[in-house]
Parts: sequence; structure tokens; C-alpha cells
Amino acid sequence: MKVESYPTPNQGERRDGAQPDIVLLHYTAMPDTATVLKRLANPEAEVSAHYVVSPEGGVWQMVDEAMRAWHAGAGRWGACDDVNSRSIGIEIVNAAKEPFAAPQMRSVEVLVAGIMERWRVPPERVLGHSDIAPGRKIDPGPRFDWRRLALQGLAVWSEAVGEGAGWDRFMQDARVFGYTAEVEREVLLQAFRDRFRPGVTGELDGVDCARMVDLAAQYPVDPGAALA
Repeated sequence: MKVESYPTPNQGERRDGAQPDIVLLHYTAMPDTATVLKRLANPEAEVSAHYVVSPEGGVWQMVDEAMRAWHAGAGRWGACDDVNSRSIGIEIVNAAKEPFAAPQMRSVEVLVAGIMERWRVPPERVLGHSDIAPGRKIDPGPRFDWRRLALQGLAVWSEAVGEGAGWDRFMQDARVFGYTAEVEREVLLQAFRDRFRPGVTGELDGVDCARMVDLAAQYPVDPGAALA
């Protein structure tokens, strides 16, 4: 895969000697790649990402992986509250109104696989912006095919089903899995569903709870967050 260079001044050193152990996926909410690149290279915008992927599958690197890009903003995953210092950000050019193009998905998969190998990032640390900042951010949104990535070992997924729903257990398991941002429970549920049950609406149900139990059991980012 060819990677073009498009440097941005919007970057800095990772804080406290941190190294990346998260891959964070975004959509741009803008359909034009040239406009995205110009914005992320504009010092007045004060935003950036390590990579941009076009609908045609083109890839541009804007920030060296060892450096800190400005893509995550305020957010949290497990005990990590400086996601920029611990992550590599990928902006996927998509206006949030259409499916992600096949060439684009293939490039994202190759890019994520390479980052995971270089930095030893496990699949449970491949996250969406909405995971670390639910409510404030909704990307990459319900149209992004997380299951496709998971089938290749590039993310995680759950097909668990069950009966009986309870908010206390759901929120407890959510924290163990990594959802530690302080938001209303309905906001967290929507972020979870957009990723693991896209298109589902309504009240918390047994499938939501079963899948969160499953994810927390398999991938406990913060076991200490569980209630006694």
C-alpha cells in the first residue's frame, strides 16, 4: 500500500514518555479528501491525525507514529485520560451519510494491521472516537463495519445473546471493558449499540447486557472498575 506524505504542524511530543497502545478510528464528516487534508494541516484549526484514508483507498500520513497528533480531544478509555498521547489516529473520509467504500475499507485494514504489528496493539485497543468520548463524538458511526475488522483480528466483536436486562450490571461491565467516560447511561448505550448493534433502538435489553458481559469477560481493560 502506497502512503503519501502530507505533513502538519499540529503535533507534539507524547506526554510522560507514553507510547501508542490504541488505534483510534474517526470519520471526517466531510466528503472531500483535499479539504480534509488542508484543514488538518492548518495551524489555526489545531486538529490533526496520523493518517487520512480517502474513499478511493488513498492514504496520507500527516504525523509520524511516534509523535502525538491532536485528534482525540477530551475522552477516556479505562484509566487512560490522555488518549492523544496513547493513540494513533486514523481519519476516514466519509460524510456520515453513506457506507464506507470497499477500497477505503481495504486500506484501513492494511493500515490498522501494520500499526498493530509495529506497536503490539491488541485488537481490543482498536477503538472508535465514540468509544472514548460517547455523546460528544459519534464517529465512525453505525455504518462502519466493525464486525468485518473483528473477523480479521483487527478489532473485537460479540454475538452473545441473553435475556434479562439491568442497568447496574450493564454499567459495571461497561467500565470493566473500558467505557469509563462520565456520561448518562442512555448516551453510553447508544455509543455501544452504534458499534456492536448498529440500527437497534429502544430500551436496554438482554442482548445489550449479554454482549457487554461477554466483552468485559474477554477483554477487561480495567478489572478494578468492577463492583465488589
